[in-house]
Amino acid sequence: MGSIRHLFGKLRSNLSGNATLLVALGMPALIGGAGFAVDTAQWYMWKRELQHSVDQAAYAGALALAHEDSIANYETRATQEYQTNLDKVKEFASTPSISIADYAAGLDNSVIVTATATKSLPFSSFLTGSAATIRATAQASFAPGGNYQACLIALAEEGTSLDIGGNAKVSARCGIAALSCSDDAVVIDSSATVTTDSIVTCGKATVPEENEGVVTEGATGLKDIYSELVTPTDDRPRTYSCSGTGKNKQASLEAGTYASLVVSCTTVMNKGVYVIDGGLLDLSANYNVTGLGVVFILKNGARLKLGGNGNSNRISLTPPTSSFYKGTIYADDADLLADILIFEDRNSTAPSPGHQMNGNSNSLIEGMMYFPNSTLTVNGTANVSAQCLQISAYKIKVFGNARLETLCPLDKTSSVGNSTASVRMVA
Repeated sequence: MGSIRHLFGKLRSNLSGNATLLVALGMPALIGGAGFAVDTAQWYMWKRELQHSVDQAAYAGALALAHEDSIANYETRATQEYQTNLDKVKEFASTPSISIADYAAGLDNSVIVTATATKSLPFSSFLTGSAATIRATAQASFAPGGNYQACLIALAEEGTSLDIGGNAKVSARCGIAALSCSDDAVVIDSSATVTTDSIVTCGKATVPEENEGVVTEGATGLKDIYSELVTPTDDRPRTYSCSGTGKNKQASLEAGTYASLVVSCTTVMNKGVYVIDGGLLDLSANYNVTGLGVVFILKNGARLKLGGNGNSNRISLTPPTSSFYKGTIYADDADLLADILIFEDRNSTAPSPGHQMNGNSNSLIEGMMYFPNSTLTVNGTANVSAQCLQISAYKIKVFGNARLETLCPLDKTSSVGNSTASVRMVA
C-alpha cells in the first residue's frame, strides 16, 4: 500500500502531461475555428462575385431602358451581363430576378436585380445540416436622353431663371426650358396657370401639381444655340420723326442705326436691320406699329419696352427670312438668324430694370426675342399672342394678370440641346 501511495504521489506532482491534455481539450475548438474561417472566406468570395454580377446586370438593364431603341431588351441585357461576370459561383448561382421600380420622386425609373448562390460547405453544413445561401441585390436608376425643344428659354445657369407668379397665364405647348442647375431653377406659383407639353431644366422645378407630369429635371447638355452668332448690324445713321397731322400723322422708317426709337405716331417699318444704340426701343404708345421682315438689334445697354397700359394699339412684327441674309457676311448663319425678331448684342450691358412687355397691347408678334444678358419681364395686364413667338432671355419673369400665348409648332421651335442618357448605381 505504501508503494501505491508513493506512486500516486509522484504522478500528482508530475506536470509534464498538462500541455497534451490542454491541446486535446482545445483541439475541437481549434479545428472548428479553422473550419469556420475557411467557410467564411468562401462566403466572402461568393458574395463579392455575386454582388459584382448583379451590379453590372442592374447597370446594363438601366442603360437599356434609358435608350428608346433597346427598351424591349432590358431583361436580356441584364441577364447577359449577369452571366458574363459569374465565375466561381456560376455552377450554383440562381437565375437573376429583374424588375423595374420607382426611385426617389420618379416613376419606373430604376432596375433592381437580385440573385442567390447556394452550396454546401464541409464545416458549416456539418453544423447546420443544410447548404449555405448568399444573397446580393443591386439597384440602378436611369434618365433617358433626348433632343429638347422649347419656345420659352431661360439662359441663366444658376438661380431662379424662370419665374411665373400671380395670376399669370402662360400657354406654350412648344416647351419651356431653363439652363439653370440650381434647386430653384424653375418656380411656378400655384396661382399661375401654365399650359405646356414640356418643362426641362438642368436643376429642379417647383411647379403646380398639374404640371408635374411634364417636368424633366437634371437634364444635361442644355445650351444656348445662338451663343456663337455674329450680331447683324446696319451702321447707316437714322432718326425717328413723324409727318402729317391729326389721324394722318405717321412715320415711315428705313433700316439703320437709331439712338432711340420711341413710337409717337402710326409707324411703318420697311424691311431690314434696325440697330438701337444705347437708347430705348419703345413700342408702348397708343399707336399702331407695323414691321414685316425686320430685326431689332439692341446695343450698348439699349432697352425694350413693349405694350402700354390700357392701350388698344396693334403691333404687327415679323422677322426676316433666311433669304434676307443670303449674299451677306451673315450668310453662313442665315438659317439661325432667320426668325430672330429682337437680338440683344452679347457685348451689351444689361439695362435696368430689364426689358418689359406690359399693358393691354393688342399684339401679333412673330419670331424670336433673344436677350442673352437681360431679364425679360411680362407683367401688368399684358396680353400677347402669336402664331410663333419665342423668347430666349437670361431670365424670364411673368407676373400679375399677364397673359402670354404662343402657338409655335414643335418643329419650328429652338433646340436647347441633346441630353445624354444617365445611369447610376443607387443601391
